[in-house]
Amino acid sequence: MTRASDPGLLVLHAVRLKGMADVSTVAARFGLDQAMADELLLDYQAYGWVTWSEFAGTGGWSLTPAGRAENERRLAVERKDAGDAVLREVYQEFLPLNARLQQACTDWQLRPSEDDPMAFNDHTDAAWDARVVKTLTALSVRLDELVTRLSGVLERLGGYDERFATALGRVPRDNTWVDGSGKDSCHTVWFELHEDLIATLAVERGQ
Repeated sequence: MTRASDPGLLVLHAVRLKGMADVSTVAARFGLDQAMADELLLDYQAYGWVTWSEFAGTGGWSLTPAGRAENERRLAVERKDAGDAVLREVYQEFLPLNARLQQACTDWQLRPSEDDPMAFNDHTDAAWDARVVKTLTALSVRLDELVTRLSGVLERLGGYDERFATALGRVPRDNTWVDGSGKDSCHTVWFELHEDLIATLAVERGQ
């Protein structure tokens, strides 16, 4: 049976996953009530777990070292209660897929030529780009399977497959949906899932 996470954990975890985010982004990440998320963030600020900062006219909440430790403590309790056998099994299957995703994003950014092995991909070679999209499509199919298993343990791990598929579906009209920053691109969604898994399982990136 899937386990629903406590809203207090979800707010802290949303801040971790997003890095820096305003209250609307934090609330939206797990479909929480914005007023409740705002109240919790202010409480967590008082506890020293989150801090608000602004840069170039934009601002957001981010975790302090104490907040990261608290997030990890709560994740450990949740992991113990839910059981982590399936999560660890899926993570081991995820790692080789992660390597394929990284290579696909590199191939989307670079198209080596005889003169320059680091030549920028100007997306004029339709066949080259089609091969990358084919790889991403295959990864999307695998991701659907993995997320189904993950969300069967922890409800909050659901949705990554849908977000990835949505981004991939937008690529033919706008190629920045493969690896663009500041949007829910294929790379952004995949990177967030990777961060979610290593946080949930208390492993280091690269293990």
